[in-house]
Amino acid sequence: MNRAKKALTEKQVALLNLLFRKSEPMRVFTVTETQSELSRELGITRQALNIHLRKLKEEGYLRTGRGFIDLTEKALELLGVKKGDAFIAIKVEPQRRLEAYERIKELPVERIHRVTGDIDLIVQLSQAQLDEILNHIANIKGVKETRTYIVIESLK
Repeated sequence: MNRAKKALTEKQVALLNLLFRKSEPMRVFTVTETQSELSRELGITRQALNIHLRKLKEEGYLRTGRGFIDLTEKALELLGVKKGDAFIAIKVEPQRRLEAYERIKELPVERIHRVTGDIDLIVQLSQAQLDEILNHIANIKGVKETRTYIVIESLK
């Protein structure tokens, strides 16, 4: 039993298990800029921004908390953001492998797997990030080849 689990009561662990079983995995797009920064960028007062945020939250487009704003699936749908997973298979030049891996590890993606076979890495990301991440990967020295796969349906 690890340390964190020891610090919790049996009931707390049971609650976490229950919540996990009842939860649904979801992708979250989180904004961490301050309201002052956002209002400045929009050219409105902080009070006006607050009114807009409250309305968007009431309509189900946002979830907010101390220091963050999450866009919901409803907001992504309204914005026409492509949902779903994408995978990028990457082949790297052997002599530049370590340098390329370090740069790729900095990318804001869900997962990066080192694999065996005719490719070196598989990057898992949101389809909404695909163009941006492919542009970053294209500028990494040592990347020889990429192949992109987009999930059209999950069977299980």
